[in-house]
Parts: sequence; C-alpha cells; structure tokens
Amino acid sequence: MFLFARTVIAFSLMAVVVIAAEDSPQPEWKYDAEALVPFWTTDTMHGESILFIKNNGEEAASGELLFPPRKILSVRNSNGDVEYEQGRDFVWEPGSRRITLPAGSRIVSKTPADLRRPAKTQKYELTHRDGNGEIFFGAKLEYHEMQTCITYTHEPNVWPVKPPTFDEKQLPRTIQKLRNKEPLKIVLLGDSISAGCNASGWAEAFPYQPPFSKLVEMRLTRFYGTNVTVNNLSVGGKDTGWAVTVTDQVVAEKPDVVMLAFGMNDSSGREAAVYQSLIAKAMANIREQRPETEFILIASMLGNKDWIRLKQELFPQYRDALQALCQPGVALADLTSVWSEFLKRKQDWDLTGNGVNHPNDFGHRVYAQVITSLLIPVAP
Repeated sequence: MFLFARTVIAFSLMAVVVIAAEDSPQPEWKYDAEALVPFWTTDTMHGESILFIKNNGEEAASGELLFPPRKILSVRNSNGDVEYEQGRDFVWEPGSRRITLPAGSRIVSKTPADLRRPAKTQKYELTHRDGNGEIFFGAKLEYHEMQTCITYTHEPNVWPVKPPTFDEKQLPRTIQKLRNKEPLKIVLLGDSISAGCNASGWAEAFPYQPPFSKLVEMRLTRFYGTNVTVNNLSVGGKDTGWAVTVTDQVVAEKPDVVMLAFGMNDSSGREAAVYQSLIAKAMANIREQRPETEFILIASMLGNKDWIRLKQELFPQYRDALQALCQPGVALADLTSVWSEFLKRKQDWDLTGNGVNHPNDFGHRVYAQVITSLLIPVAP
C-alpha cells in the first residue's frame, strides 16, 4: 500500500533490491559441533538463553542460568551479531546463577506485562491460568528477539537428572549400520515442535540454526562419516490419533529408524493409556510392513504451565507410557525429564520459541543432544 506514496523511480529501485534479495542464497548456520555435545557431559554451556525480566518492585531486570558459572565466556543477542560487555551491559556475582542488567544496558529486557495480551486479541486464544488476559504468542521470532544467549563454564558433573545413555542393545541395527558407515534413513513423525517451528532457520533469520531434525542429521553424519538422512513428515497441530492414520506414508520412505514425537497436542486431555495404545498401534502398523524398523520415542518438552489448555500432569504420564514400550529396538529420548529440571531453575520464557509450546534455538539443540546421545557413545 505504501507504493502509492513512492515515485516510479523509487518503485524501480525497490524492485531491483527485491530481485537481488530473492536471487541471493539464504545464509546457512555455521555448524557448531561443540554446541551439539550433550550439555550434561561437559563443563561448558553453549548459548543458554535468558529473557531478562524486571518484576514490579525490582530495581533491575534479571534472569538465571542453569548452573553457577565459573567463567562467562560470551553474552550475545540471539542473532549472534552483538556481544555484550560485563559491567557495562550485565553484572554477574561469582557463585550465583543470577545475572542482572545495570542502568544503560544494551541487553533487551521486558516486564511480565509485556508478555501478556488482552483476552481474545490474538490469532490463538492462550488464556492465562490466572484469568488475567492471555500469554503473548510469538508466531516466529518475537521471543528470539527478546532473549539473550550466554556461553559459560561451570563445575562438571552437576546435572542431577539421569541422562540418556548409549546402549548398543537398545538400537542394535541402527548402531551397526552407523559403525559400518552404511547409509541410514530416519523418518520423523511428530507435531509442530518436530516440524521445526520457531527455530531461527525455520523462521529464515539469523543465526539460521536448523530445527532439531536437521541437527540430528548433521551430528550423526559428521560423527560417523556416513550418509544419514532425516525425512521429516511432521505436521503442526497433530497428535497420536493422526499418527496412526499416516503410517503408510512412513513405510513408503523405507526407514531404518522412525522417531515418533507426540504429546504436546495430546496433553489437552488424552489419557496416558490411550496415548500409549495409539503410539503402540503406529509402531505395529509400521513393523507389519517393515519388521526390522527401530524406533526412538520422544517424550515431549513441557508446555507453558500458565496456559490453561495444557494439563501439566500428563507430560510425565506420557513419558512413563513411552518408557513402558521400550525394548530392544525401541529407545526413549526423554525431553520431559530434562525440561522438568530446566523449569526448576529457569522460567518458561527463557526457553520458549513462541510463548506456549515450542522450543527456541537452545531448546532445539537440547532436543538434538538428547536424541543423538542414544546413538553416539560418550567419550571416556
């Protein structure tokens, strides 16, 4: 509409710019092997995200890290193109997990009110559990642009949750193929999390980090030096009921491994026993035609506990239901336990990609770390 306010010459110049932009290749994420090493196996945390909040009555905005740092290595915006300075932009007291922002800091900060919207004013109705309006929904990069990424060292071996483990008996055919450097075909079937929503690469913005499916493909390919492909059949808004109806599409891809990643959309009320039976049915349908297929069952991250639609108690029940299905050839990637511990130490707004039920770039990396740890042995 603004074109009517421009001259013909300005319009022509703009057209040239647009055409040039369309012809330019999209920037690629610079592969970072260290950022995909499982965080619980190392003493360096890469790019942990914080959304700094100034609460009522507080003098400064602040946020908390997962671990007390020994040394802060870098503090950057989520795009990665601005590095902040200690003292000028942030203050960290040694021994503490808390970081505060002094007056004049260049780091983005918000108030709790900034993360609310009046009722029925957004595309999706995201009623807050306290009844005071809705949770602010970020369709693409809104939370990304508010968050800050921090890389730091910390004491080793301080993660309290039992981590995923590499076990050749869990996925023997898959691991043998990888060791033999044979091509490996993985199919991912899931919801909008698996579709990659709110990863910066999905949103076509810096730093262009791919969603977890591509990160899994990248890490396995580089570690084993073989051709690993992840064909992503995930669709936003879907649940386990849908999964059972599309297993023929999965089989058509002739996968060696199928990753099933559901739970977020089921958690509005589907009973754990029904959830389990539907996952089992999807697996049976696939194995009926491809009996040697192995499975990775992904227990979902937790959604925002303040969203009235989600029944938080169902997430651990779904995790346990998936665990009960595990046997040789079926392994569990337990993001539920990881997220539960995260949220004891941080706020949902630190980790979210959209405010309610998607991970940000940091979360997509954690997804990839948990999944690949089932297939890559931990260095002694």
